[in-house]
Amino acid sequence: TISKSSSRSEKPEPTMQDFGELVLVMGDLCIPNRKGKLPEEFKALLVPGKIKHVLCTGNVCSKSMEQYLRNLVVGNAKNVHIVRGDMDDNKTYPEETVVTIGGFKIGLCHGHQLVPTAHVESLLNLQRRLDVDILITGHTHQTEVYANDQKYLINPGSGTGASTYNGKASIPSFILMAIKGNNVVTFVYELKFDPETNEAKVKVSKSEFSKEPDE
Repeated sequence: TISKSSSRSEKPEPTMQDFGELVLVMGDLCIPNRKGKLPEEFKALLVPGKIKHVLCTGNVCSKSMEQYLRNLVVGNAKNVHIVRGDMDDNKTYPEETVVTIGGFKIGLCHGHQLVPTAHVESLLNLQRRLDVDILITGHTHQTEVYANDQKYLINPGSGTGASTYNGKASIPSFILMAIKGNNVVTFVYELKFDPETNEAKVKVSKSEFSKEPDE
């Protein structure tokens, strides 16, 4: 008979941190204007200390929620970037900003300033003006991950599932990006109702994007 070793040589499943620096992309929280709090299902996933950067598309609307976002990035307050939404009273938030993470220049803007709002050409025009590889905007309360000719457009939706500016309902959502060099792995988290269990469950989708190395 041939004896088999009980030891396993399989490699462990990669963790999210193995893909690179973790970047939380979230916005349009609208607390307390349109929603009372962030879903507990999301809070359980967002562990302080693991996230290296926070990019917020605005409409935070409360000091307590701003502090919550800042507390996620332990010891790296400069890595928390929040732009001003159309409902934010904090005038210290910039209208737009550009940050560099890994090999990517990332532009951040709420998006209500664009005409027409959320139109792809409007987004691409802003991306060209800011001269960025990745453009992150909000305002629509709908997640969007769109790759176009070495450019990447991202919308994290509404972190609380707040209603839109025209009263339309939305799904609670946020995005985690794992950035390593010129590669980014994007995880979209959405809290959706599951008719089989009659309760809300977090659904995750994954996509990848790479840019050509700079000459």
